[in-house]
Amino acid sequence: MLKLDVLRLLEENGKTKYWLYKRLGMSYQNFNKMVNNETSSIRYEVIEELCGLFNCTPNRLFSLDSAVSKQSS
Repeated sequence: MLKLDVLRLLEENGKTKYWLYKRLGMSYQNFNKMVNNETSSIRYEVIEELCGLFNCTPNRLFSLDSAVSKQSS
């Protein structure tokens, strides 16, 4: 399963979820679902904004949880 790794990036950069929430300008409900990997889609604009905020490529935003992927097969 593909997982958004925002919490790791926040920790690495010494930032809080509140810091990110204020910069993304989305509803708290949608933000919380995204950060907790409880959503099935993320807009390209949000991915682009996250890359800009963390100065990274989309590859750093996501990780593949192979244990979950194998269980689903």
